[in-house]
Amino acid sequence: MTYEEFLDEVTTLITEKYGMSDDDAIQMVMRAQADDFFSGHDDDNAICTLERANRDAKTVFKNYKPAPRPAPSGLPEKRKKK
Repeated sequence: MTYEEFLDEVTTLITEKYGMSDDDAIQMVMRAQADDFFSGHDDDNAICTLERANRDAKTVFKNYKPAPRPAPSGLPEKRKKK
């Protein structure tokens, strides 16, 4: 598969395996790409395999997943019945 197809596959695997939204998965892959995580893949399409995409999806998720979002604050407290 081509480098672009490989990145699409990694993104898809992150959404399927880890329940991430498409936007979050794309952002993770883009951050990994900016850190040159995929630099060897662009030079050698032979390493752009489904097996490698599965491994890379796991690594990208582990290293680039978004921080947990804090619970919303300011919710009204339940009132006690009289």
